[in-house]
This record gives sequence, C-alpha cells and structure tokens, in this order.
Amino acid sequence: MRPLARLPIFLALDDKRAVIAGGSAAAAWKAELLSAAGAQVEVFAEDISAELRAVAADPPRGAIAVYERAWTAADLAGATVAVGAFADDANAAAFAQAARAAGVPVNVIDKPAFCDFSFGAIVNRSPLVIGISTDGAAPVFAQAIRARLETLLPENFAAWAAAAQRWRCALKFSRLTYAARCAFWQLFAKRALTQAQREPTPQDFQTLLAEVKGRGASVESGSVTVIEVGDDADSLTLRAVRALYSADVIFYDDGVQPEVLDFARREARKLLVGEIRFGAACGENDVTLSTAGLARQGKRVVLLKAREAPRVTLAWQPPPKEAAAPESSAARGGAAA
Repeated sequence: MRPLARLPIFLALDDKRAVIAGGSAAAAWKAELLSAAGAQVEVFAEDISAELRAVAADPPRGAIAVYERAWTAADLAGATVAVGAFADDANAAAFAQAARAAGVPVNVIDKPAFCDFSFGAIVNRSPLVIGISTDGAAPVFAQAIRARLETLLPENFAAWAAAAQRWRCALKFSRLTYAARCAFWQLFAKRALTQAQREPTPQDFQTLLAEVKGRGASVESGSVTVIEVGDDADSLTLRAVRALYSADVIFYDDGVQPEVLDFARREARKLLVGEIRFGAACGENDVTLSTAGLARQGKRVVLLKAREAPRVTLAWQPPPKEAAAPESSAARGGAAA
C-alpha cells in the first residue's frame, strides 16, 4: 500500500462524551456534527455565538450542553474526543496538550499542527458515509469533490444501505454458503447502483435470495478473468473494476501500475507473476496452472496484464488464428512490375 497522509477511521460515538472548547460559529458546526453521530456534546466557552445556541436548542441527535465558562483540564476527563476553536496558537497548544495528557484525541479547528485527527468533508447517506480529506492542504478542493459526489449518489442510497443492515442478519440465517452470500451482496450492489432512484422493498430481498439459490452449485464455481490495462487506472472499464473488487486472488505483471491494485479488496491475495512458486521465474504454463487450479477450488481469480507486456494465454483459450497468406498480385488484379 502506498503511504497515507491520514488514516480514515469512523468512530462510534453513541452516548460518548465529546468536549468542545470555544463558542464560535465554527464550533457550532462541529457540535452539530458530533451530535449527529450520537455523541453527548459538552461545550465550554465564555462567549457563545448565536449559531451555537441555535444548534444546542435543537440538536440533530445527541444532546448538546453549553457551559458559559472557560474550559479546564478536568473537563476533559472521560471524553472520547476533544475539539478546540481558538484564534491564537498559544490557547490552541494549551488545549491540545491538556487533551493528550488526558488520553483524548484532539482536533483544533483550522490548525492542523495541533490536531490528532481531522473531520474532512462528508457525504452523508447514512448508514453509508463517505469522508474526504486532503490533510488540510486544500479544504476547498475536498469540498468540490464532496459536491461532485453529492450529485452522483442519489439520496435513496441511504435507504439501500439501511436495507443492507436489516438484511444482513436474515442472510446469516439463510443457510447459504459463504460463496452464495458473496454472490448475494454482489447482486445487491448491482441492483442498488442501477435502481438507486427508488427505495428497496422486502420483495427485493426475496428476489435476490431466489436468484442466488437458483444458480445452484454454479455459485460455488471459481472463475478466471483476464484484464489488460493501460498506463494508469483511468483505462479500467467498469466491468474490470467490478472484477477486481470481487477477486480472491490477483496475479499481475510488473508493468501494472500500483494504483490499479487499489481497486482490489484489501483481503485479496496479490501475486507478482515473477514471484509465483516462492520467487522462481514463471512462464505461461505456470500462470495457467496456478489460475486454473485456484479456479477449481472456487476462487475468483484475476490476471492483470499491462498492454505492453507479453501476452499470457490461458490453457483453455483457443490458439490465435494463423495469418492468412498474402494475396498474389494476380489475385489483386495487379500486374508484376
């Protein structure tokens, strides 16, 4: 994996204490955000903005308590997260130091040097939530990406994600095998993406379940998908992306760019072609035997090849047709020079 500027995590804040120091409009936005995530928010500030009073009077989810006094180190004890809103670095540094001393991760608004975590831009289709971060380098750019994603993701995606939560338990007790459950979720994702303009119904669950069961033993069968890629990930088709994120094992040659592999599941096993058989060099037959053997075990295998790399032909593919003999000049109706 390439280096990450920040580790994206999603905190469970139901009924957890969140402390905010500062009463500005920016602090009000963070209080609203933390409340929406279920936190019990406590705000300490001598000056309270109208925006903060308004959100405290009508919080989106968790309660917001406002204390019109300066914060103290004791206020941080037992908190899950701490957020500061300070104009000067001295107060920001003091708050960050006190939070860390109490073992509480801290964020100071618009001062990344004092932050243990950042909020980023958010696309909310809860329980589907997308976070976007530029590590504080370009917040406006993050907001522009968020705006683009907002237009691409219909509001009904929230209903499909909520349906997935409800159906997961029912699917667990359906007696389907692991491979069949994976097939169910692949069909679910396809339906959600293609029918996102409507809300799911219980009949959708029954239809998907029947489709998986109707496949019988074939759902346990493995597969081999060969994908040729260009110089970068932009050359991938939607079908290729789907194959990558559903693959169990991926073989790739050294001409494949690293960002192409980012589309794969983190759990997928990734093997550089030259490293098969414990590092021994391998040729076409080795790749063919490896992919075919894994497919017979029920694995979904992807073979990634750079377009400029030598072609690898699977054993069951037909050999290339022989080139037709060139026409004679007489056959073309021409005369010899």
